[in-house]
Amino acid sequence: MRKIEHLGIAVKDLEAATKTYEALFGKPAYQSEEVESEGVKTVFFKTGDNKIELLGATREDSPIAKYIEKRGEGIHHIAFDVEDIEAEIDRLKNQGFRLINEKPKNGADNKRIAFLHPKSTHGVLVELCEEIA
Repeated sequence: MRKIEHLGIAVKDLEAATKTYEALFGKPAYQSEEVESEGVKTVFFKTGDNKIELLGATREDSPIAKYIEKRGEGIHHIAFDVEDIEAEIDRLKNQGFRLINEKPKNGADNKRIAFLHPKSTHGVLVELCEEIA
């Protein structure tokens, strides 16, 4: 893992949260997109070398909607930049980590992604991100 890629924050009202974070950072989001397969709309902000991803559910059965219903709004995951996501998945699986995704899938912000189960990372949902070439 090379660096923290972004922090994901689950929000009930993506439009209101976007306005809040635009005011907080003093600038607009650099990207917004929907990931239909996950039932989520994302909004990304850059703050120096760091990124914040706001996550809003687009349907009631999405993982984000279920997360907010169970835990409320707040930090949803930490994402790490990896050079070779397949190799990282294999390495972590061999180390005994529990995976949510054994194969990478396309995510937001031009990334291939996979998640580690929070039960194997002391309660933190971890996302692996690889830039799509």
